[in-house]
Amino acid sequence: MKILLTGRKGQVGFELRRSLALLGNCVAVDIADCDLSNEAAVRQLIQSYKPDVIVNPAAYTAVDKAESDQALAKAINAHAPHVMAEEAERLGALLVHFSTDYVFDGEKESAYTENDQPNPQNVYGATKLEGERAVQRNCTKHLILRTSWVVGAHGDNFAKTMLRLASERDALSVVADQFGVPTSAALLADLTAHLIRQAFQAPENFPHGLYHAVASGTTNWHEYACFVIERVRATGKLLRVAPNNIKPITTADYPTPAKRPANSRLDTTKLRNTFGLHLPNWQEGVGHILDQII
Repeated sequence: MKILLTGRKGQVGFELRRSLALLGNCVAVDIADCDLSNEAAVRQLIQSYKPDVIVNPAAYTAVDKAESDQALAKAINAHAPHVMAEEAERLGALLVHFSTDYVFDGEKESAYTENDQPNPQNVYGATKLEGERAVQRNCTKHLILRTSWVVGAHGDNFAKTMLRLASERDALSVVADQFGVPTSAALLADLTAHLIRQAFQAPENFPHGLYHAVASGTTNWHEYACFVIERVRATGKLLRVAPNNIKPITTADYPTPAKRPANSRLDTTKLRNTFGLHLPNWQEGVGHILDQII
């Protein structure tokens, strides 16, 4: 099996290099190898390698910066997946594309299913939704995995930011009215490899399509920060911030250029039932990552 992986230096891409290596010959690229905003470069890469599978975790993920850098965000998040889908269709290849909880507006009280109508509230979410739809329109054999709040041992993320701030400051203020699910990059990588293996073992009956892929459970940013700091403090590591000095605040207290959904929980019933999967609690994945980085 020939696999082409984008975003090899990102959180998910780094873990995918490990999991996909077990399936066959995996060529992993990043911006230095192929600028995804360059259509000709993307087409040339795919046409020259002729992969059986394209796995695309690469994205423009600077949510606030995307508000003022719309052209580049659209080129990477929307147009590049469109090109990949067209090339995958020509080759008869499987395209695995990652998307985001930010395609929803956050107004729903319960977790979002794949059948709920997207309504992104920021440029990042809008461009990711455009990329999803381009993949659906142009590639028959596709898997779109919507995920949320990705955290990994490699790369930058919320957990690492909280630990850095907790070592520098006496007090922290963290938003407590945005709800979602921290999801381990390692979990996503292992899940992806499992799905690709199934797709090639039973190609005639494989259920291609859109799936929500996140860990089990739910939390908010404040509870998440408290979990991270308490877990690390329990190992004996000294942190400057006191346990009672992690203050919950509202979204209104912490304005950002890009609007975030208040509720971005994703329902994974379709994924679990279709493939017979058990998804671990988010604390398990985050805890494992913290064990690696401290």
